[in-house]
Amino acid sequence: MLVTRPDFPANNLQEFIAYAKARPGELKFGSAGVGSAIHLGCVLFNAATVIQAIHIPYRGGGPAMQDLVASRIDYNCQIITSASPQARDKQVKAPALLGAKRAPLLPDLATAQEQGMTGFDAGSWNVVFLPKGTPEPIVRKLNAAMSEAMDSLGTAKRLLSIGIDIPPKDRRTPAYAAGFVEQEIKKYEAPIKASGIVIE
Repeated sequence: MLVTRPDFPANNLQEFIAYAKARPGELKFGSAGVGSAIHLGCVLFNAATVIQAIHIPYRGGGPAMQDLVASRIDYNCQIITSASPQARDKQVKAPALLGAKRAPLLPDLATAQEQGMTGFDAGSWNVVFLPKGTPEPIVRKLNAAMSEAMDSLGTAKRLLSIGIDIPPKDRRTPAYAAGFVEQEIKKYEAPIKASGIVIE
């Protein structure tokens, strides 16, 4: 989700974009470190909106959020589980959710897509990777066990309570995961290269 300092002079996504684009290179956005999900979410968002801003990497999302609340930086693209308490308590502003659909943790927060950014999705995700060459029976067995765990009432309830969507069964297969990861790599490739990110 896009979150801004509490005194940021914009109250929705379009106001934020207009303000930021009118001040190229002036705004500062924080992250949990170079290459973190929070960093890459903002890289994708900045590229899609043609916003030029200064990246301030922190050693974790917590310090980045602390400086945002204190108005030392202007915005970041936080994981909803980390940012929803501050958003609910009005310690930060939340102009938009950057995932594909609204989240149960903040049901009234509109997505970027709903606010005019057609097709935009910087939602985070989790995939279990195994070493290359892992025997197919092991892959199938682990996949079946994890899918069964996600369907259990206790696990499902816990995941939803912290803002994690449970994918439908057709999106839990190894084949789907492989194709999805490939699509995500393509989606992020150009914005990452344009931003100049390098592995340290």
